[in-house]
Amino acid sequence: MPEKLTDLSVSAFTERLAGRTAVPGGGGAAALTGAQGVALILMAGQFTLGKKKYAEYEDDIRGMLSEGGWLYHELLSLVDADAAAFEPLSKAYAIPREDPTREAVLEQATKDAIEAPSKMLSILCDAVDLTEEMADRCSVLMISDVGCGADLLSAALKAAAKNIFINTKTLKDRAFAEETDAHVDALLAEFVPRADAVARKVEEKIRG
Repeated sequence: MPEKLTDLSVSAFTERLAGRTAVPGGGGAAALTGAQGVALILMAGQFTLGKKKYAEYEDDIRGMLSEGGWLYHELLSLVDADAAAFEPLSKAYAIPREDPTREAVLEQATKDAIEAPSKMLSILCDAVDLTEEMADRCSVLMISDVGCGADLLSAALKAAAKNIFINTKTLKDRAFAEETDAHVDALLAEFVPRADAVARKVEEKIRG
């Protein structure tokens, strides 16, 4: 059974990230950063449950915790999915240039490598929706954690996008590449400012 990157300790994962190893890389780091952002949102919800002051939001919070739990586990799974897609891509680049199959194999491997960060981006957008909701309902004692979560989601969105752009740049199928880039640009234009707005709103509450 292949080793799962998400089973590594924090120090082992970051040592690999810093070392001369192909994976984890930027995609895995983006997914993990997003998972950490969602985890902070979940923590804020957990500490809000059961407090009389926020009893009116109890059902909302439980719903957010259920959704957030799914988002968190999906992002964690994408750490390994991104790594798995890199191996065939690296092998495709190693095919001799004179090999007539090289171009087709490389093109398909590149498109396959786009799948994980694309899914990542979609999940991160849902996480921004969740963060906006939690910021309006969680305990004031947990608001800084929501703001930190929003900052991490903003960073993860931009990092995931870069892992798409690096691959669309090399595709021969320019129609697919341009359509993909336009979709990513649209998501970034909407959800990065929204995540940043939550973080800014939190900072204003904290600093007064």
